[in-house]
Amino acid sequence: MEILAKVLGNSARVKIMRLFLLNRSKGFSSKDVVKRSRVSPAAVRKELRLLSSIGFIKKRSAVSSEWYFNSLFKYGEEFKNLLLSSDTLSKQIILNNFKKVGKIKLVTISGIFIKNQDSRVDLLIVGDKMKRNKIEEGIKKIEAEIGTELVYAIFETKEFLYRLNMYDKLVRDILDYPHEVVLQAKELNLAKVSR
Repeated sequence: MEILAKVLGNSARVKIMRLFLLNRSKGFSSKDVVKRSRVSPAAVRKELRLLSSIGFIKKRSAVSSEWYFNSLFKYGEEFKNLLLSSDTLSKQIILNNFKKVGKIKLVTISGIFIKNQDSRVDLLIVGDKMKRNKIEEGIKKIEAEIGTELVYAIFETKEFLYRLNMYDKLVRDILDYPHEVVLQAKELNLAKVSR
């Protein structure tokens, strides 16, 4: 995102533009934008004014407090291609968000991370003694960076292996369809059980 932030002015603008591009039919109040993008209220006000002045976003009516992506924006597709087809986050940045959540054994990414809209989940985390609130905090940080809510699954190792061996549909769908392994512990050898 560093290159995009330099080209487009700053990372706050990139986060906010991605938020609107990935949620084209949704409206967001200024408070929603602050919460979802994790950008300061002052920066959000500034960016919303700028994006509104160029026609990137608009309000549905004069009395509305919600901003929407302007589907008539002249360069909408170009910005979509630029902002959504660039690498959203490196694997290391994703892992850094889960450093202190417990003993992580497996992290896979799919969906939004690999540009596959048919994936059932975007992120799978497997481990032991995990702190769910810390995982959710890490997920919120990633969501702020990429501009959309993630669909994710979290399993304790024992439950994951049980589901895997029982050919659980969710687990099989994650592993049988396009995905990337970000982290895999040696003792969790998926090659033996895949397909």
